[in-house]
Amino acid sequence: MKTKVGIIQFPGTNCEYDTQNAFAALGCETQILWHKEDSIPEGTDLLVVAGGFSYGDYLRSGAIAKMSPIMKAVKEYAANGGKVLGICNGFQVLTECGLLPGALKRNEGLHFISRHHHLKVVTNNNTFLKKCAVNDVVNIPIAHHDGNFYIDAQGLKELYANDQVLLHYTDESGNISSPNGSVDSIAGICNVTKNVFGLMPHPERAMESLLGSSDGRHMLEGFLSA
Repeated sequence: MKTKVGIIQFPGTNCEYDTQNAFAALGCETQILWHKEDSIPEGTDLLVVAGGFSYGDYLRSGAIAKMSPIMKAVKEYAANGGKVLGICNGFQVLTECGLLPGALKRNEGLHFISRHHHLKVVTNNNTFLKKCAVNDVVNIPIAHHDGNFYIDAQGLKELYANDQVLLHYTDESGNISSPNGSVDSIAGICNVTKNVFGLMPHPERAMESLLGSSDGRHMLEGFLSA
């Protein structure tokens, strides 16, 4: 049976079709879900909050999107154990609505960053990264203005204690190298129950070597056998 993936679309989202193509390439059944819908289709195996600039990033990135009707359904879906993946702006939306801890601030250099960047896998004790090995270094595109992950010292301690830190920004040798000032060079996290995931890099844009990297396939494939 095919994995059913729902991909949430807000006004300003611009990565929903890249995300749809990526999961379709992995053999999944996909559906775009408009933000005004108030329920999640029955049988959905994974919800993806795609990247882009929901509502033009007015107020703060994700601050308006969190109030869309579909987000109430997303919260209920997650509370019942459903798997949710937020990519880039989707990560911002998930922190804004409280499904993930911390916040995403303006990049340390105050510039939009768009390039490939290396990441090191911190843990694979979760659905998302179980096809990767701990300490694997992958090459994944980033494209964000507000990707500077922040959490206070106690929150950071809890993330590590609960095995919630998924990815660090590094160089190609796996040495810490943050492009945006994120606390502890964190590129992705999950919730305590490990069914809600968020990262700033774009694995859906790293599906073919022709486009610079196919490392995103190994990341997304984890959801196929969940």
